[in-house]
Amino acid sequence: MKRSVSAHLTLNLHADADLIFSIAVAKGVDATETFTITSEGAELEAHEIAGRHGTRLHRLTGPPGRMTIDYSAEVIGSADPAPVDELDLIEYRRPSRYCESDTLFSTARSEFAGVRGKDLLDAVSSWVGAHLSYVPGASQPTDGAVATMLARQGVCRDYAHLVVAILRALDVPARLVSVYAPGLSPMDFHAVAEAYIEDAWHVVDATTLAPRGSLLRIATGQDASETAFLSQHWAQVDLLSINVTAVVDSLPTDDLAQLTQLR
Repeated sequence: MKRSVSAHLTLNLHADADLIFSIAVAKGVDATETFTITSEGAELEAHEIAGRHGTRLHRLTGPPGRMTIDYSAEVIGSADPAPVDELDLIEYRRPSRYCESDTLFSTARSEFAGVRGKDLLDAVSSWVGAHLSYVPGASQPTDGAVATMLARQGVCRDYAHLVVAILRALDVPARLVSVYAPGLSPMDFHAVAEAYIEDAWHVVDATTLAPRGSLLRIATGQDASETAFLSQHWAQVDLLSINVTAVVDSLPTDDLAQLTQLR
């Protein structure tokens, strides 16, 4: 499998800002890539920080003015399945900022009593997909799983947060993954859930907007607070434009009857 991805961002910095980007593909794949940051015509260099689960962060202090960020990667083949760590299996069953599994405990137990394993992943994915409407711009950056369930609408990260929160309420370790998603329309960064059953991590995407077999991992964490494509501190930063591309040499058919690992 050959996947080609890119991200182009244009920012306006009101003053010196501490910027952290999470747009590079995660470690573990054979990738040829470029990463260029330019501010008012001058090229800047970010330093790379290793995050959890292969996440790669790029950090720099940006000066005031217009900044462009261009990232591209060509990935050949697939990564090994995500490794399993005992601490992860503890941590990813806990409530988090955007995945309030403790608040949704009663709902989860009522809706999915007695369902286990793959049947549970299928049931939760179908339930979330049926209860939510995909509406770009409908949710706020501060909305978590509870707000999403009440509003009954959102975007990919909202779907993923609700899936993760429900699974955690049922004692299934679950986490959020930001990905490049060949086949996604409209094209953008995408977010999916990853759940631990049958001794491995498996993708759950209640939006069903892109085939799971083509997804390419960027960042992995408790929720969107750990997987955001851009974090800024010290100053106001305006996102003027964003353009994401993701293509694969042969778009796979997604057999929803099968468990799928993020590779």
